Amino acid sequence: MTVVGPGLTRDDPERGSAVVDFTLVAVLVLVLFLGVVQVALAVHVRATLVDCAAEGARVAGRADRGPQDGAARTRALIGAALSPRYAEDVSVRQTVVDGLPVVEVTVSAPLPVVGLLGPTGVLTVDGHALEEAP
Repeated sequence: MTVVGPGLTRDDPERGSAVVDFTLVAVLVLVLFLGVVQVALAVHVRATLVDCAAEGARVAGRADRGPQDGAARTRALIGAALSPRYAEDVSVRQTVVDGLPVVEVTVSAPLPVVGLLGPTGVLTVDGHALEEAP
């Protein structure tokens, strides 16, 4: 055995293991980081869609406005905050909840995905507002 440094020999079985350890840990940290980014993006998009749907329901519930105005407002807000492709499926309906007239705006949008891998599916959110009397 030839000594190449303090405590190291040329035949040391641990030689080069730091590179392998770093690579394995770096891959795990990267996967964890991308997972956190994916969840954060999905939660952000969901919260934005809920807010836009609620604002659209408030507009549709006004006495001087109608359901088509609420749908248009929802689409405009989603297009400005996210992307127009998230505003393709917006529906408004008038319903009764506990004897009170309510406007409900429903938005269905694709789940945002970071990169090529990730969950697929559709986010569906609702916004509600009381309907004002004319």
